[in-house]
Amino acid sequence: MSAIDFDKTLTLSFGVKDRLKSVAWYVEHLGCTQLYDVAEIGWTEMSTPVPGVSIGFAENMETKAGGCVPVFGVSDIAAARKTLEDKGVRFDGETITHEGMVKLASFYDCDGHALMLAENLAG
Repeated sequence: MSAIDFDKTLTLSFGVKDRLKSVAWYVEHLGCTQLYDVAEIGWTEMSTPVPGVSIGFAENMETKAGGCVPVFGVSDIAAARKTLEDKGVRFDGETITHEGMVKLASFYDCDGHALMLAENLAG
């Protein structure tokens, strides 16, 4: 048991060039919804389809690729990938299958941040 009393929420923070452009991208491609926007500090926060997980966009942070890669679990990776590809989302190669474990597909948002889809094959 952890000595830290976590509240069962997680916010992923990304440095972005244009937070409103990022908001539009995440709404269109991942079904996120805007929670709030604070223009004075250059911060916008979005809810995700994953309960307790939100994404924040900060215009005042350095925009750089690398680091943490959020992985979104999906029930049908082929269908999810097709939906994103039909909207022009760039993927990094083919979907990788680790038999009996997981299928993985890496893709990028409008600022070049790496994201991933994962389909659980372990049951």
